[in-house]
Amino acid sequence: MSFRRFAVAAVLAFATVASAANTQEVAPQDPISGTDTVHGCYKSLGTMTKAQTDEFNTQGSCTKFCRNLGKVAAASNAKICYCGDVYPNKADLVNDDQCTEPCPGYDSQACGGLDTYTVYNTGVRVTVGEAPEAGSSSSTTSTASATKTSSVSDAPASTSDTIETITASSEPDSNSSSGPNVAGIAAGVVVGVVCVSGIIGGIFFWLRRKRNAEIEEEHRRNAAVNAFISGGGKPPSSSGGLSMSDSRLDPVMNRRMSDGSIADNQDYSRRILRVRNADVQPDDSIV
Repeated sequence: MSFRRFAVAAVLAFATVASAANTQEVAPQDPISGTDTVHGCYKSLGTMTKAQTDEFNTQGSCTKFCRNLGKVAAASNAKICYCGDVYPNKADLVNDDQCTEPCPGYDSQACGGLDTYTVYNTGVRVTVGEAPEAGSSSSTTSTASATKTSSVSDAPASTSDTIETITASSEPDSNSSSGPNVAGIAAGVVVGVVCVSGIIGGIFFWLRRKRNAEIEEEHRRNAAVNAFISGGGKPPSSSGGLSMSDSRLDPVMNRRMSDGSIADNQDYSRRILRVRNADVQPDDSIV
């Protein structure tokens, strides 16, 4: 019974060793456009970043995912897939026997190892650059060179163009919103003057009309007084003219004038005697 257990354990150990022996990094290949190829085993990824975690990660699945992203390089480490625009720096390249981790989706392929990564070319582009060496000045030099190239390519064609550009940019814009709006101020002043002039003119004409009305009213009162005086104390008629009636045609006035006149039915041929109480004396001539 123990012999059988020993035999089974030996078979399993042999299978494990055989599987590990079969899981080896494929030697680097020349890039082929449109298909993935192994580029090598690296201890660092440089500028490549994590793209996805795949339970069934393989060389084909990782490179396909990065190819769909437009990336030119891919890398695997167990279940993790990385993508990038350039390869890691060649200084980080190690021996292929350090990438012995079987891919979860296909154990005959190696997906990196202990702190190592299997790097691929995705087939997007055959010629691919590499990341600068970590800790070196090449990164700074490359960045400065790229900046200088960009500045030179974007620079004006001549010195006169540069001077013209600077002058145009430094010259203040008269129509800028930060400056005062001269046209708006002038329009406001004109409108204000017109409004004030209109108000003053309106007050002037109102006072003038009021004064004319007072003068006309005064003339009417004077005319009424004059008509009253010249008409014998009678107010003027409604027609505005003076009443020229004759007082002799008034029966009341005629009656008052007739009270002191001589009556026509009396005889005034005899002498009228007038008697005074104080001067009564006998007249011998009276018979």
